[in-house]
Amino acid sequence: MVIISEDLIKQFQNSMESIDEPLQNTFENVHQGCPNEALVRFLKARDGNIPKAHKMLVDSLEWRIQNEIDDILSKPINPADFYRGVRDSQLIGMSGYTKEGRPVFAVGVGLSTYDKASIHYYVQSHIQINEYRDRIIAPAATKKFERHISTCIKILDMTGLKISQLSQLKFLTVISSIDDLNYPEKTDAYYIVNAPYIFSACWKVVRPLLQERTRKKVQVLSGCGKDELLKIMDYDSLPHFCKNESSGSGSSRTGTSDDNCFSLDHGFHQELYNYINHQAEALESRVMVSHKSFHVAFPEPDPDDEKIAQTIESEFQKLSDQNEAADKLDGLATNKDEKKK
Repeated sequence: MVIISEDLIKQFQNSMESIDEPLQNTFENVHQGCPNEALVRFLKARDGNIPKAHKMLVDSLEWRIQNEIDDILSKPINPADFYRGVRDSQLIGMSGYTKEGRPVFAVGVGLSTYDKASIHYYVQSHIQINEYRDRIIAPAATKKFERHISTCIKILDMTGLKISQLSQLKFLTVISSIDDLNYPEKTDAYYIVNAPYIFSACWKVVRPLLQERTRKKVQVLSGCGKDELLKIMDYDSLPHFCKNESSGSGSSRTGTSDDNCFSLDHGFHQELYNYINHQAEALESRVMVSHKSFHVAFPEPDPDDEKIAQTIESEFQKLSDQNEAADKLDGLATNKDEKKK
C-alpha cells in the first residue's frame, strides 16, 4: 500500500492551483474546509500517482458541474408517497455512530428490489445521501465528537440474496462507479452480515479481483455480526437487522419506524427529506411534479468493476444451473418413488 507523504500532497496542491474558478468553487463542497484530506483520498485512489489523481479529481469536479451536484440537496423527489416507494425498494439508511464517531450506514443488499422507479431516481437518491453525509452528517459528527470525521462505515445485509437479483447488477455497477470515481476512500470498512451460501460462493471468486486496499476493508461476519460490531459501536447504533441472531428472511423490512433505519419514517430519513425540501423552498426551485427525476450522467464503469460484475454474473449462472440440475434429479427420484408405489 502506497504511503501518502507530505511531499506528494504538496505536489498535488501545486497541480490543482491552475484549475479554473468554477472547479475551485465546486472543490470547496468536496473538501468541506479540509482540502488536504480530499487530496489524500484521491491520491490513495490512484496509488499515489499525481497525474492520475489530478485527472481523477478534475474529472470528478467537471462531473459535479455538468450534473449540478452542488445543488442536488435542493432537488426533492416528490410526491412523498412516490419517495416512500423509492425508500422501500432501495434499502439504505444511517443507524448511528461508531465509538470513534464515524457514521454507520446500513445497506439492505439482499432485499432491495429497485422496482418502484426508474434508475435515475435511485441514482439521485444515492447521491443525495452521499452529499448529505459529507456536507451535513460528517461536519456535525466532527463537532460532536471533537475530532475530524470525514468517513463512514457500511454494514451490508445479505438477507434474502437470490440468484434472480442478477438483473440488478447493471444498476449496482452504476452506483459503484459513481462512488469509486467521485467519492473515493469515503468508507473505512464494509461489514457483511447474514450472508447466505450464494454470497459465500461468489465471494470466493470475487475477493481476489478486488484491489488490495478494498479487500482489506471488507469483513464477512458470522450471522448478524452483533458480537463483533458491538466492539466498535454501542447497541443503539446497531442496524435493526444486527440486533437479533434470528434475523431471517424479511427482517430487513420489519421493526418499528424508529428502529428500522431503511424506513422513510426513521429519524435519519425524516431529517434528510425535510432538509432537501427546505433547501428547495429557500432557493425557490421546488417543482411540484409527481415524476420529475434529476438525471445524472452515468460514468463509464471502471474496467475492474465490469470484470467483477461479469464474474458475479458467471457465478450466479453456475449456481442457477446447479440448482436446475438438482431440481431435475429430485424430480426423477420422485417419479421413481411414485412408480414403485
